[in-house]
Amino acid sequence: MKVRPNNYIAVEFMSRSANEGFARTAVAAFAAQLDPTLDELGDIRTAVSEAVTNAIVHAYPDSLGKISLRASVFDGNVLEIVVRDWGRGIENVEKAREPLYTTGGEDRSGMGFTIMESFMDSLCVRSRLGKGTVVTMKRRIAQRAGRK
Repeated sequence: MKVRPNNYIAVEFMSRSANEGFARTAVAAFAAQLDPTLDELGDIRTAVSEAVTNAIVHAYPDSLGKISLRASVFDGNVLEIVVRDWGRGIENVEKAREPLYTTGGEDRSGMGFTIMESFMDSLCVRSRLGKGTVVTMKRRIAQRAGRK
């Protein structure tokens, strides 16, 4: 049985670097309903930034394409973020998740997936060559004392 979210947003945008800030801000504004701390909000913003930047830089290196972003809230204060592209895909996901590995040239750090993984509770990366990549991240926002 599939669990339905309590709330969600969904948006599509072009793979322009200017849209990375929009995506980060949109998810942060949506996540605010869970009353996260500033640190939690910063972690979420950074993870979204990394996921969207990966799609912009790696999925569509020589062209513009479509990126979709969906953020959902589930019972237990769980925030799920899904970033999807229809770009070239990742040849070897395990290798791509290794720290310092990059296909983006010397100006890229190769730390995107490592950063996402360290700031979120879970990270799932699915990819098919020539079909695109789906990055799913989850983070439980701690219930603050005195809040319901």
